[in-house]
Amino acid sequence: MKKQLFLFVLAFIGLSSFAVKADIPRPEYPRPQFQRENWINLNGKWSFTFDFGKSGLDRRFQESKGFDKSIIVPFCPESELSGVKYVDFINAMWYHRVIEIPAAWSGKAVILHFGAVDYYASVYIDGKLVGRHWGGTSSFDFDITPFVKPQTQHQLVVQVEDDQRSGAQGRGKQCGNYYSGGCDYTRTTGIWQTVWMEPVDKSGLKSAYIVPELDQKRFVIYPEFYSLQQGQKLRVSVKDGKSTVATQTIPAGTPSFAILPLKQVKTWSPESPFLYDVTFEVLNAKGAVIDKVTSYAGMRKVHSEGNCFFLNNKPYFLRLVLDQGFYPKGIWTAPSDADLKHDIELSMQAGFNGARLHQKVFEERYHYWADKLGYLTWGESSSWGMGMSNIEAARNFLSEWREIVMRDRNYPSIIAWVPFNESWDRPDNDRAQQHDRFVTDIYNLTHSLDYRPVNDVSGLYHVKTDLWSVHYYEQTADELRGKLEPKDGVIPQFEPKKEVAYSGQPYFVDEYGGIKWIAGEQFANNSWGYGNAPKTLDEFYVRLAQLTDVILGYDHISGYCYTQLTDVEQEQNGIYNYDRTPKFDMKKIKAVFSKVPERFK
Repeated sequence: MKKQLFLFVLAFIGLSSFAVKADIPRPEYPRPQFQRENWINLNGKWSFTFDFGKSGLDRRFQESKGFDKSIIVPFCPESELSGVKYVDFINAMWYHRVIEIPAAWSGKAVILHFGAVDYYASVYIDGKLVGRHWGGTSSFDFDITPFVKPQTQHQLVVQVEDDQRSGAQGRGKQCGNYYSGGCDYTRTTGIWQTVWMEPVDKSGLKSAYIVPELDQKRFVIYPEFYSLQQGQKLRVSVKDGKSTVATQTIPAGTPSFAILPLKQVKTWSPESPFLYDVTFEVLNAKGAVIDKVTSYAGMRKVHSEGNCFFLNNKPYFLRLVLDQGFYPKGIWTAPSDADLKHDIELSMQAGFNGARLHQKVFEERYHYWADKLGYLTWGESSSWGMGMSNIEAARNFLSEWREIVMRDRNYPSIIAWVPFNESWDRPDNDRAQQHDRFVTDIYNLTHSLDYRPVNDVSGLYHVKTDLWSVHYYEQTADELRGKLEPKDGVIPQFEPKKEVAYSGQPYFVDEYGGIKWIAGEQFANNSWGYGNAPKTLDEFYVRLAQLTDVILGYDHISGYCYTQLTDVEQEQNGIYNYDRTPKFDMKKIKAVFSKVPERFK
């Protein structure tokens, strides 16, 4: 009885998230860069049904009060943790759960958030359409205030469609065949990140773009509000520990910005990942706080000079690892917040200072841990699977990529954007113009949204880019040297006839290695890696060291990305096993990946 009363009180005052932390998966606040105190986590048991005939609308599924099967959100139905583990293609499905708005949220706007739903989502409340979203990896939300009443049970229904083989949507490394094979793996359909609600003042803060300006020793904040009132203001405070080091109050407007100068600057870097605490308070005309958001910021600068990459105005060599973010039991969803942190720690223990987050948009909690631990990343989309010359695919990608960049652009650990990977389908005919136009549009869009450098198409084929990248999986030092050795002073390109000429950008071997090694039992009968596998562990260590030393020996190379952090299903070329256990003597591995060229010391 006491527990029931306690939960009732918590629900009434709007602190339900505290009450359910013990019995729902992924209970942590999903957006650590923009955090409010009151929220409700909607993860846990939902009902669902498949809709292979796409007849759910005809059958009035949007009005459902519960379906015939159960699933654990936020895990996809292909995963073990979802309780479903259905691994064939799912072109459509429906979710349902009951939601109730606490009494304390009366008078507030109620925002319903989805971390990610793959791919096309339509959201209904009590049979009424709330909104639609296209894009399998970007976060989205809806203001559901007109559809709900406090202390009333409402039927939340989510319709999902996911045509992964259409060519009109990206799927990343989700396999286009029934069985996983090569470097493609188990698919993800539907909800795969946290679903949650929060109350916000109707004139509250919608977003805040934080730009660190190291050379001028200041942060510049660009806020956006849900709506504006006469006399409304925004107060921004920056703290170093308990000490307030900068504060600014500005009139709320569109556009508006706040400048916060710092007398003494503490920079963020892998060597010293210092973070300032930031508080945003929206004030009404009487000076009362009507909305409060806590955040943080890192003071760091990324830029290039010639073919050299700079971090905080110093040349910096990137020792990255390819991280695909797959998990044996959760597929695209980490089983816990601790698993996200652990992956970064494993990488750092292996000697890497960062990762290329490959063909998947990682959840915000991952970026939070990268910020806290001092871990550099390149943010990448799941572009594989769509036709780069397909007009519908381009339309879908433009909106999704914009949402990705805008969501994640405040995380200091992200130092570059990679919208595409290996555009093998670039045609040799006139349709190449559409491919090149698409890549150019995305490059320009990215720079209109953020200041970071862009690696337009990782590996091939470059169209318009700030960073130059190549992929070489040669398995001997001589073969790799033959690909990277300048000829008559000309830096080599992968296929010069299909891409623009190299023009002196920072040059990265952002995929190499991929050396196959199976520790213990073979994962599957189609185990895969690049080239011929070494016959002994000693041969593996020698090959790894020699390939890496080749890259370290060239002055025109600013960094590398080794393939890969962990095995993923049948692709068994990771530094760790798929379950994150070690495959090698990590002291020997770290000795290789901790090396830095003399010119960067």
